[in-house]
Amino acid sequence: MQQNQSLDLLKSRFGYDDFLPLQEEIVSHVLAGKDALVVMPTGSGKSMCYQLPALLLDGVALVVSPLISLMKDQVDALKANGVRAEFINSTMTAAEVSRVHVQGLAGRLDILYVAPERLTVPGFRNFLQRVEVALIAVDEAHCISEWGHDFRPEYRNLDILRGDVPNVPTIALTATATGRVQRDVVEHLGLEGSRTFLASFDRPNLKYFVRPKKRARRALVEALRPDGSTPAIVYCFSRKGTEELAADLSASGLKALPYHAGLEDDVRRDTQERFIRDDVPIIVATIAFGMGIDKPDVRTVVHYDLPKSIEGYYQETGRAGRDGLPSDCVFFYSYGDKMKQDFFIDQIEDPAEQKNARLKLAKMIEMSEGVTCRRAFLLDYFGESMDGDNCGGCDVCLTEGEEFDATDAAQKVLSAVIRTGQRFGAAHVAQVLRGSRSKRLVELCHDQLTVYGIMRDTSGEEVRDLVKLFTERGLLEKVGTEYPTLRVTPAGHTFLTARESLILTRPRREAPPVPEVQPLDYDDVLFERLRVLRKRLADERDVPAFVIFGDRALREMAAYLPQSEESFARINGVGTQKLAQLSDAFLAMIQQHAHEKGLAERELPALDPRETRRRRDGIAGTTLEETRRLFMQGLSIEQIASQRNLADSTVLSHLERLADAGENLDVAHLMQQDRFEKIAAAFREAGGEALRPVRGLLGKEYSYEEISLARIRIGQAVSRPTHLG
Repeated sequence: MQQNQSLDLLKSRFGYDDFLPLQEEIVSHVLAGKDALVVMPTGSGKSMCYQLPALLLDGVALVVSPLISLMKDQVDALKANGVRAEFINSTMTAAEVSRVHVQGLAGRLDILYVAPERLTVPGFRNFLQRVEVALIAVDEAHCISEWGHDFRPEYRNLDILRGDVPNVPTIALTATATGRVQRDVVEHLGLEGSRTFLASFDRPNLKYFVRPKKRARRALVEALRPDGSTPAIVYCFSRKGTEELAADLSASGLKALPYHAGLEDDVRRDTQERFIRDDVPIIVATIAFGMGIDKPDVRTVVHYDLPKSIEGYYQETGRAGRDGLPSDCVFFYSYGDKMKQDFFIDQIEDPAEQKNARLKLAKMIEMSEGVTCRRAFLLDYFGESMDGDNCGGCDVCLTEGEEFDATDAAQKVLSAVIRTGQRFGAAHVAQVLRGSRSKRLVELCHDQLTVYGIMRDTSGEEVRDLVKLFTERGLLEKVGTEYPTLRVTPAGHTFLTARESLILTRPRREAPPVPEVQPLDYDDVLFERLRVLRKRLADERDVPAFVIFGDRALREMAAYLPQSEESFARINGVGTQKLAQLSDAFLAMIQQHAHEKGLAERELPALDPRETRRRRDGIAGTTLEETRRLFMQGLSIEQIASQRNLADSTVLSHLERLADAGENLDVAHLMQQDRFEKIAAAFREAGGEALRPVRGLLGKEYSYEEISLARIRIGQAVSRPTHLG
């Protein structure tokens, strides 16, 4: 059964015991030949949603990816797990491309990665017409939308692909897509009949910190120095900024290199390779260019300059902690950085595109200046709410608040908003209160107002913080989105006329250091020795270190000290291939360390069976038992799906797993006898259990669901021959 095969492959090829939430349902959906849009955050296992089906379906899975640099990393990782994967891109010679074509035509490829530009090359289009394509996966699917944060015109070539390879399931995947972008992706890829799988945008292992951009270079060095040998990415606005900052970090004793589009191709490739292979731990990169880095162990992502959108910020911070381990996202914010972004927005010629860019930047400013939970703001932006009002993982929630008497400050700020006509934003109001001599302020005669200069001893940042507090208290409100202005609310007018007192709570100026919470009590010395061994083995094989094992696997080794192949096989990320090829070297290192320190193997904790079920099904409760109970009551698949708010394909997958476990399921009443006999004959002719060959023999009038039901019935009959027919 394919469902069972999926679980077996998950462990044997990739070393994982359980699916992550939504993965199993998506894999089942794709195996049934259906289209899907998958919106899941970075690190939540999107790639597995097409990699597993690629191993179970006949033919090659075609993966469209915009990042050439990322293709090699992904292919290296797949090959290390015994998957037949290749890529084709513009860096390859004609002979190299031809070699991949030959592999595909000979049926020796499971997965092929290509850039969207390749779809217009006549030779490649001819190859597609001759090779058997099992499915199409469109990675970074938001690139197809003009409303996305990273629009790529070449992604519009995908309509050619849909025409050249019709009737093949298509799965579009992205980590960042608002509702509007999702609709765009569905329209441009022709996925109108598809199902959308929307995972939580929350990354609980990430902590978010917004810091004022004061003495930022010193603060940056301090933030990186404690773990200066662990991977970090620092984002800057300009190419010049990346080079200057990388030089400053190097002068401070940290190993750092710049990375931007202006570098020579070979320099950029070498820099990326050195970062991936842990030769250089810190990369300073431009926000605009981004990085196609599939590196799971990045522990810190820093935004030294202002990102242009929430989507961009979310995607870039998402490069931290992709292995699920605790990681930090630090953003040094200065309102002055907005002017740099404004300049480039002014250069946009299309009015609608320019307006969209301003709105996105305004939301980024709103998050940066907010005094409420950063995580809650991010989730709200993507249409999701957070449980509770304290995430325990951002500077706001982790900083102890202090009460202060805000009465005098509120009277001054609200009065200034009224005196300036309620037509200006917080920056202008702050200038008036602080006595600025700016040209515009003087031209407006705002230096003649009674409120002019009455808060000279308060910094502009503190005034803006007060404005935020008074807005959240409901005394002020923002009007407009592109250029928001301040207005005093009815509650604000009542406060002024009644001369009420006002006590508020604000974050302390300096947040206390936050200790990293380690998920395991592991041996630091052994962990470092295993990292050195991993690096040596990776260099010998000419692959990135994480292709050998991720940090999570090394931490488990250093925590549980496995002494045998049987114990080693239980470590997260150890599949059949890696067990055979790598266990000797790692076990020798662990055994040597254990002998030196007089340590014994520790028992790996067993998962509670109920927890295992929850992980595999992605929903709470004993979901298989509930499906079985309803089925035994005589409900149809459609009725069970409706009652449980599940997809038909999910209920069907539950029935398959129940049958595999030995449950006596009589599914004969769910299908016509003559149709079952034709399907059974097709299974005999195809000579296997795969659905696609059988569907190919039967034609489209037989659905994948019906064929799956027949497969369950055949399986039941094999164990109980008298029930056949």
